[in-house]
Amino acid sequence: MSTTSPTPQSAAPDKTKKGSETGKREPTPESGGPRRRQLTGAARENRAGLAFVTPTFLVVLVVVVLPILWTVLLAFQRARLVDIQGMSLLGNWSLDNFTGVFTSPGFWSSLWTTLLYTIGSTAGSVLLGLIAALALRRPFRGRGLLRGSMLLPYVAPVVAVAFVWQIALSPQFGIVNEWGGKLLGWDDPIAFLSTRSWDVSLLGLHFEVPLALLTVVAFETWRYFPFAFLFLLARLQAVPDVLEEAAKVDGATPTQRFRYVLLPQLMPVIALLCVLRFIMTFNKFDDIYLLTGGGSGTDVVAVRVYDFLTARFDVGAAAAQALVLALVLMVLLGVYFKFFAKKVEEEA
Repeated sequence: MSTTSPTPQSAAPDKTKKGSETGKREPTPESGGPRRRQLTGAARENRAGLAFVTPTFLVVLVVVVLPILWTVLLAFQRARLVDIQGMSLLGNWSLDNFTGVFTSPGFWSSLWTTLLYTIGSTAGSVLLGLIAALALRRPFRGRGLLRGSMLLPYVAPVVAVAFVWQIALSPQFGIVNEWGGKLLGWDDPIAFLSTRSWDVSLLGLHFEVPLALLTVVAFETWRYFPFAFLFLLARLQAVPDVLEEAAKVDGATPTQRFRYVLLPQLMPVIALLCVLRFIMTFNKFDDIYLLTGGGSGTDVVAVRVYDFLTARFDVGAAAAQALVLALVLMVLLGVYFKFFAKKVEEEA
């Protein structure tokens, strides 16, 4: 009777069992060391987003944020143009610049002029853009060419169009005075860009109008109405024709169709245009300076900042006026968003 002897067990330790007992997995030569932790999809998207946003953030930081901080620092220092290179950031701090701004002659009148100029130009450009969009929304022969020509005032260089307006409104050889004498019968030529106030008689009433300021407002309205025209025309093209056809079937007049069908569709766009144009016009400098140089009742705050910087070489006072201008704009926009923006959204 044969018996089988037990096979001897290997003396080598069981590495797999030992590794499982300790709870650690030893690296193998084939793996080349410990594996790196793989990123999840969300982490990869976050890294890609940061990679795309970082260049824009750096550009905004250098071009926008740092100049604003530098302007704020200059507004609280006695800074002249000749001393600005050797000036330290922590010295010569004072509130004299703001005191000089609020007590300087002409500041409050220039702020009032800026408000009138901004409100008039914003309302005029949006209204004219709305009229042009309504007139060109239906197809007809030559509509494409006419739409393209509407953009000419906006895309043309401001220096060129300002020079054209100066020549056209000249009291010596301007075509406006020539036509006015022949068609309207006025005898004396009118200096539109250099007349502060002009006497007007209407229905037995005599009153004065700020002629130069109104002329600049008219120029601003004509130059920037294509901006509103593009926005409003795009929104009108998106309005379904079924709405107007239903209103027409119900017997609504064209005025009623505009008031109750089109205008509610356009109100969000009009509100946005008013905000954008108000901000752009409130800080406008080049148009007024090229037309009148800030004279004849068109001395807006932006022109005063330029005059303080170039004529008086007072960098601190110019920075203080720019800061006050920005604060006034922030207050006005805050009032708008507080009281009017919600009403527009509810009506829309």
